[in-house]
Amino acid sequence: MRFRQLPLIFAMALLGWALLASPTLTEIAAGIAIFLFGMLILEQGFRTFTGGVLENLLKRSTDRLWKGLAFGALATTATQSSSLVSVITISFLSAGLLGLGQGIGVIFGANLGTTSGAWLMAGFGIRVNISAYAMPLLIFGVLLIFNRSRSLKGAGYVLAGIGFLFLGIHYMKEGFEAYQQGIDLARYAVGGVPGLFLYILIGMVATVVMQSSHATLILTITALSAGQIGYENALALSIGANVGTTITALIGAGGANIAGRRLAAAHVIFNVTTGLIALVFIQAFLGAVDTVSSWLGIASDNHTLKLALFHSLFNLTGIVIMVPFVNRLVELLETKMQPRPTTLDEPKFISETMLETPAAALEATRRELLRLFRRAFSLIAKVLNYETGQLRQPTSNAELAIEPRRIRVVDVDDRYRQQIKPLHGLILDYLARLPVQGHRARQLVMLRVAAQDLIEAVKDAKHLQKNMIPSLTANNRDLKAEYLAIRCNLGYLLHQLDRMAARAEAGDEDLDLELELADLDSEIEAGDIVHNGRLDDLIRQGRISAEQATSLMNDTAYGYRIAKNLLAMARATFLPFEQIDAELRQALELRPDEVRDILNEINGASGRQTGDSP
Repeated sequence: MRFRQLPLIFAMALLGWALLASPTLTEIAAGIAIFLFGMLILEQGFRTFTGGVLENLLKRSTDRLWKGLAFGALATTATQSSSLVSVITISFLSAGLLGLGQGIGVIFGANLGTTSGAWLMAGFGIRVNISAYAMPLLIFGVLLIFNRSRSLKGAGYVLAGIGFLFLGIHYMKEGFEAYQQGIDLARYAVGGVPGLFLYILIGMVATVVMQSSHATLILTITALSAGQIGYENALALSIGANVGTTITALIGAGGANIAGRRLAAAHVIFNVTTGLIALVFIQAFLGAVDTVSSWLGIASDNHTLKLALFHSLFNLTGIVIMVPFVNRLVELLETKMQPRPTTLDEPKFISETMLETPAAALEATRRELLRLFRRAFSLIAKVLNYETGQLRQPTSNAELAIEPRRIRVVDVDDRYRQQIKPLHGLILDYLARLPVQGHRARQLVMLRVAAQDLIEAVKDAKHLQKNMIPSLTANNRDLKAEYLAIRCNLGYLLHQLDRMAARAEAGDEDLDLELELADLDSEIEAGDIVHNGRLDDLIRQGRISAEQATSLMNDTAYGYRIAKNLLAMARATFLPFEQIDAELRQALELRPDEVRDILNEINGASGRQTGDSP
C-alpha cells in the first residue's frame, strides 16, 4: 500500500466514525454527496451536446468582449456548471480557436453566472418542497438515459442531474432542520474580523474539498435558512467559495497547454481580486445590499436572498473593475508566462482536457498536423538538397532550377524515427481516443488520412533519393536535366505549401485554398513526363538508355505521389473545418440566377421536343 493513500484512508475512517455517531450529520453529508453527484450527471448531460450548440455559440459570441461576458454568464446559468464552461473555453483557447482576451471575457461572465444558483436556491429551493419534483425528474431521466439516441440520452442525464440536485438540497435542508432541534450551531458563530477571516478560510476549504463553489453556496444558503450559521458568517463563506474555486481552476488547467494555464491564471487573478474587494469594502457592500433589497422588495430579515444579492454584487463589481484592464492583463500573462520548449516527441496543441470537447480537439489535432507538415517539409527539402530557408523565401521556378552547389545524402530513416514518427504516433493515438459522431467523425477520418498522406510522402522521398543523388551528378545531361526538373517542381510545391501553411496558421480567412491547390495540381499533371510524352521522346531519340528510362519513370512516379499526397494533406489541414464546411456548402448551393438559367434551359429543351414531335 502506498503511503500517499494513508491520509485518504484516515479521512475516510474519521468520516465514517462521525457518520455513525450522528445520524443527522449523515443526512447532511448524504445530501451533499447526492447534490455533487447530481452536478456530475448534469454536466455529463450537457457534455453530450458539446461538439454542437455550446461550441457554435462560443465561437460566434466571443468576437467582442461584452459578448464573451454574456456568453459566460448565460451558459453558466443554463448549465449550472461553471466548470463545464471553463473546460470548453480552455479547450478552445488551447486549440487556437479563441484569443486569450476572449477567453478571459467568458471566464469573467461565468463567475457572474454562478450567482444564479444562489438566487434559485434562496428564492425557490428553500421555500418549496423540491423533493416532490425530484422523483418525476429522476424517473423520466433514467428512462431517457437507456435510450440509444445520443440527444435523448443527453436529455435524460440533464433531467436526472436536476433530480439529484433537488434531492440533495432536500436532504441538506432536512439535516440542518434536524440539527436546529437538537444543536444550535449558531452559538458557535464567530463575529468581527476574526470570524470574517475564519469563515472565508472555511469557504475556501469546503470549495476545494467539494471541487464546486456552487455546492458550497447551496450548503451555505441551506444552513443559513435553518439558522445554523449567522448572516455575516454566510457572507464570509460566499467570499471564501469564490476564492476557493481558483484552486479547482488551477487543477483543471494542469493538463492544458500554455494558453489554458494563462486563462487559469487570469481566473485566479480575477477571483482573488474580487474576494479582496469584497473583504475590504464589506461594510459598503452590506449598505448596498440593504439599499437594493429595499428597491427589490426583499424583506430585511430575508437573509438568504440578501446573501444571493451580496454574491452577485461583489462579482459584478469585480467585472466592472477588471474589464478595463483586460488588455493589460493579457500582455502581463503573455509576458510572464512563456511556453517551455516542446520536445520532438510531445504535442503542442492537443491535450487530455480536450478529449471531452470534440470540436476543439479536432482543431488542435489539425494544428498538430501543421507542425508535422513543417517537419516533413524540412526533411523532404533536405532530400531534394534545398535549404529550408531557401524554400521559405520569395522564389521562382528559375531560381529553384539552379543545380545545387553541394549534394548531400540524408539518412531519411533516422530523421523519420527522431523527428516525425513520435509526433505522428501521438496524433494517431489521440484520434483513436477521441469520441466523435456525425460530421465530426468524418473530420477525424480526414485528419487520419492526411497524417498518412504526409507519411507516404516522406517514404516516397526516401525512395526518390536513391536514384536522384547519382543522377544529379551524371554525365548524361538529358538525364540530369530531368532529375533537376523533378527536384525543381517538388521544391516549388514545397515553397507554395509552406507559404499557404503560414497563412493558415495565422488564421487568414481569405485563403482561397481550393483555387491555389487546383493550380498546383495542374502544374503537377503538366510536368508528368510519362503522360505528356516526354519520356517516349527521350527513349526514341536515344538520349537516355532503357535502364535509365526505367529508373526515371519510377522516380517520376515517386515525385508524382509525393506531390499528390502533399496536396491531399493540404486540402484536409490548411483550413479550419468550419471554413471547409462553408466552402463545400457554397459550392453545392446554386445562386438564384443559376437556378433560373437551368430552368430556362429545361423549358427550352422541352419546347423543342414538343415542336419536333408529330
